[in-house]
Amino acid sequence: MHNFCTLFDSNYLSRGLALYRSLERTGTAFHLYIFAFDDRCAAILRSLSLSHATVIPLRDFEDAELLRVKPTRSRAEYCWTSTSSTILFVLEHYPVEQCTYLDADMLFFAAPDILFTEMGDRSILITEHRYSPQYNKEALSGKYCVQFVSFRKNEQGLTALRWWRDRCLEWCYARFEDGKFGDQKYLDDWMTRFRGVHELQHPGGGMAAWNVQQYDVFEKDGILMGRETASGGEFPVVFYHFHYLRFLSGGRIELGRRVLSKAVLRLLYVPYLKALQHAAEEVRAVDAAVDPHGTAADGWNWKSPLLYVYRKLTGIYHIYPLASFEP
Repeated sequence: MHNFCTLFDSNYLSRGLALYRSLERTGTAFHLYIFAFDDRCAAILRSLSLSHATVIPLRDFEDAELLRVKPTRSRAEYCWTSTSSTILFVLEHYPVEQCTYLDADMLFFAAPDILFTEMGDRSILITEHRYSPQYNKEALSGKYCVQFVSFRKNEQGLTALRWWRDRCLEWCYARFEDGKFGDQKYLDDWMTRFRGVHELQHPGGGMAAWNVQQYDVFEKDGILMGRETASGGEFPVVFYHFHYLRFLSGGRIELGRRVLSKAVLRLLYVPYLKALQHAAEEVRAVDAAVDPHGTAADGWNWKSPLLYVYRKLTGIYHIYPLASFEP
């Protein structure tokens, strides 16, 4: 069985629940440890009685070191600071031999077993951003993405994990400084710094808006597939990271500011938005007053018409009526 952990608050409930449901649909044996970053989130998740999940509230998770740095971090920065600590908490408090952290804004389209088979007996698994050339931010954001990172409960895994936690407690901010950025740049040298590290090679693990331009996406015998445009190699899409997707007031959705093909929108984003809508219905059935999407304000200003024209001309205008994605 695969043991995963993730973290989110009530503004991310639809995303976190959609992630959980997608793991269920793959048919893989799993357990998801969910770190609920506010009490409302914890209460709703517990009311849903998720059979393959354990809900961990902040009061059970936060230790003195996390609480010491919490006032110095923004909400997002504190989540990044806490990532390594959530993995370590699971390994230290539950009878599991391996734990894999998942970003909450991902959806699984196939069982992750193939990724763990590739990892083999290594102690640590990390995934590259695999940026498309036009969106390469490796120098700023790091070579690796903290989206799917796995540790075994052995000397090699715990040594790296505890080192990472200590670094994030020392410094974890949403800015580039002295070769650091958030919790991600710390991973850049892990292939040489630590023993037992495997860099994931399967391109279906870690597709995202910043790299999907390198692939054709299609269905084959009912399976979602990707094809590398450079080599022609085909592979099953295991998970996609829907970073930057935002719900806007006025019943609209923004999918980010990178080029997304019609096939990508139809085969990846439409299913995800439908999954988010289903998840939101589950949440509202428990608490009708909550906003499970964390809807953002419009952010309209005098530049908005100019940005609209620019993004339309460059093919990166991805704001749509949410109703067009409803089941």
